[in-house]
Amino acid sequence: MFQLLDGKFLSQQIKSEIKSAVDEWIASGKPVPNLIAVMVGENAASQTYVASKAKNCEAVGMRSSVKIFPENISEKELLQQIHLLNNDDDVDGFIVQLPLPKHINEKRIIEAIAPEKDVDGFHPINLGKMMIGEDGFVPATPMGIMEMLKRYNIETSGKHSVVLGRSNIVGTPISILLSRNALVGNCTVTLCHSATKNIKALCLQADIIVAAVGKKHFLTADMVKNGAVIIDVGINRILGEKKIYGDVDFENVAPKSSYITPVPGGVGLMTISCLMLNTLKSAKKRR
Repeated sequence: MFQLLDGKFLSQQIKSEIKSAVDEWIASGKPVPNLIAVMVGENAASQTYVASKAKNCEAVGMRSSVKIFPENISEKELLQQIHLLNNDDDVDGFIVQLPLPKHINEKRIIEAIAPEKDVDGFHPINLGKMMIGEDGFVPATPMGIMEMLKRYNIETSGKHSVVLGRSNIVGTPISILLSRNALVGNCTVTLCHSATKNIKALCLQADIIVAAVGKKHFLTADMVKNGAVIIDVGINRILGEKKIYGDVDFENVAPKSSYITPVPGGVGLMTISCLMLNTLKSAKKRR
């Protein structure tokens, strides 16, 4: 029988820990940690996610607000806004919600964020620190996955982990974190992508599979060996449907797994909790 990796339960646990730390921080006379979200345009999925971040920040005693800019803002104007946030001592961390409109270079925007305020962990300096095991900001979704593995005491050392997807936001960072010589880590990692041959054969060898390809039900039961740990990062929306689908065919894969994350209620909630952990970390470093 499989066990559900309950992101809702774990995120509540983490939020309770953050609230205690924030209360103590404020009681010592320090300013309330402040997270800003920058949004360009009116993407419905982004709006929902940003609203959830603000609500969660409020619940743990942090400040949070959203700066919304029109879809046609120029790259130069957006860079100026980022410069203002970098230099605003009242802001502990900020994120720029992706995707951005096509006329704006995402790479240039991310690189303009001050690394010490980059609580999303996407700046090359923070990614570089993660690469060599130095202290910085780890991207929130991979961080959430590692927290999940740690808090459920899932054995990773010596295991074969297959990561499906090589994005800079999830796939590549989690492959690095799982391979590191750490308490949760020491995996042998295979990173699969669109050009990988024999994905099914590789998945059948895996003790742990992280599915982050952005395709509904990409991972099917015939690709999974009995007892595998399944982490589903996918959030797939089908036009005209309200339901959210994962990258994993949960109904058929779950009976073969030892642990599995649901969608929704899994990794997504951990992402928001870890974003707040990074914001608190930033406040403590800066003050």
